[in-house]
Parts: sequence; C-alpha cells; structure tokens
Amino acid sequence: MQDKQARHRLLHLYRCRSVSRTIIRHLLTQDPSLTYLYDYSSNQLQELLHLSIERANLLYYDLHDNHLIKQVNMDFKNYHIWTIIDENYPTSLRQIPDPPVVLYGLGNPSFIHYQPSLSVVGTRQPSREAKKKMYTILAPLITEKWLFVSGMALGIDGYAHRLANYYDGKTIAVLGSGLASVYPKQHLELFHQLVTSHLVISEYLPDTPPKRYHFPERNRIISGLSFGTIVIEAKEKSGSLITVDQALEQGREVYAIPGSPWLEQTKGCHKMIQDGAKLVQHPEDLLQDWNESQKSWLLT
Repeated sequence: MQDKQARHRLLHLYRCRSVSRTIIRHLLTQDPSLTYLYDYSSNQLQELLHLSIERANLLYYDLHDNHLIKQVNMDFKNYHIWTIIDENYPTSLRQIPDPPVVLYGLGNPSFIHYQPSLSVVGTRQPSREAKKKMYTILAPLITEKWLFVSGMALGIDGYAHRLANYYDGKTIAVLGSGLASVYPKQHLELFHQLVTSHLVISEYLPDTPPKRYHFPERNRIISGLSFGTIVIEAKEKSGSLITVDQALEQGREVYAIPGSPWLEQTKGCHKMIQDGAKLVQHPEDLLQDWNESQKSWLLT
C-alpha cells in the first residue's frame, strides 16, 4: 500500500527551489519516507545535503511555505502522478540510470505500463518520403497493438502521434516542458487530442516553460519507456541521436530506416547502421525482434 503522506512530502520537496534529482535521491537514501523532512533546520540541511547556506535557507523556507503545499494538493487533483517511491512507478523507467523522480500525466494512465512500446524519433524537418516510410513500417504495428512513444516535436514526432491517433492505436508524448506550458504551440490541437485519447507526461513542474536543455534530458524517458528506439530520419548531427545514445546506455534495441544516400535527413540513419544499429525495411523486422525478446523484457 502506498504511503500517501510520503508521496505528498516528496511532491512538496520536488516543488522546492534549489533541489535537484541528486539531492532528492540523497534524502531518500537517508530517509526513504521523508519522515523527518520538516524537522531539519537550515544548518542541518546545509550539512546533510552539502548546500551553500543561501540554498539551505531557500530550501528551508520552501519546506515551510503553505502556498507550495496548496500547489501540491492541486497537482494531485489535476494530474496523474507517479513518484519514484510508488509501487506503480513504471518498471521500465526504474531500471534506467537516471530515472525521473516524479512524472506528471494527462490522459490514460494505464498506457505508461503498456508493452510492446516503441520509441519513434527523427528530424523536425523530414523529407517527402518520411510519411510513406512511417506508414509502411509503423501502421502495421498499430494493427498488432503496439504503442508509440515520442516527444510531440515538429516533424517525425508529430507524425508518429498522429498516425497512432488516426488508426485508433496508442501513443505517449513526453514533453520538454510542463503540462500546463505546451510546446510547440503548433501542436496545441494535437496535445488536446493526446490527453483525450492517449497519454502525455512530463517530469517538469506543470507551469515550467520549455528550455533548451530539457529536450535532450527528456529523451532518456522516451527511450526508457520502450523496448527499442527507431529513427525514421535524422541528419548526421541530429538531436534524435541523443535518444539513440540514451537507448544504448539503457540496454535497449536501436533501429534505423535507410533512405536515399543523397538526402541530408538520412545520413544520420546510415551512420547508425554503420555503427551497428539494426536496419529496418519491413515491420516484420521489428515484430520478430519483439517476439524473441519479450519474455526477458516482461520479466524485468
């Protein structure tokens, strides 16, 4: 049974300024239920967490700020929430090197545990061939009841979500902003479709605006939720390849779709294949891999 008070304390701590995932994990190691969270003085916080006195004072102030407590109560009312101390925290994320401490969600919460799921990533400036590639490779997977995870960015990400939505499939969008600060604005309508029929999640506080470093940071969640990551199109120095690096670090499968050697959007995929990524020409390439690996995946 989950400890509601511990969850509330963790959500309060998560909203405090001057804290990081490292600080929170350190506190959880010392006190897994955060039972003594409100008992520390500024000096004790400074010593325990190796903070400057300014940061310790700020943390102490926030821990005794009733306004933050009210915000946490509103979070519980407005969002699905998974914390690292919850029994129903997704197992696939608990296993990655840097799991999110908190996830906020809107939509269907059961999707977060769904398998088989495939991370679909690629350039924000896809070629004319991209949609045909995705229809050929991914649409049959929807029929096989696969779920797609992507980042709701322009280009390939948006295509993946729309494909799943159009064919009554399942998809998860992982944002690089808070759920109340949707980015990009061009996908506001898509966001509303996803929270109605699918799932949108973020590790950032709901009102957090997008920041450049959020996008490579959230990529570990995209790859972590899935047994594999497929790159549809990517330039040689594409940000999508950060997700590939995360997937490899997490021990996940990595796939790439080849294309014309003359297109900038395929050079990243070709480099991946040269480096050992699995080349995908047919949906059966993915189905076979999942059928062979699902027993070990589902037991983890």
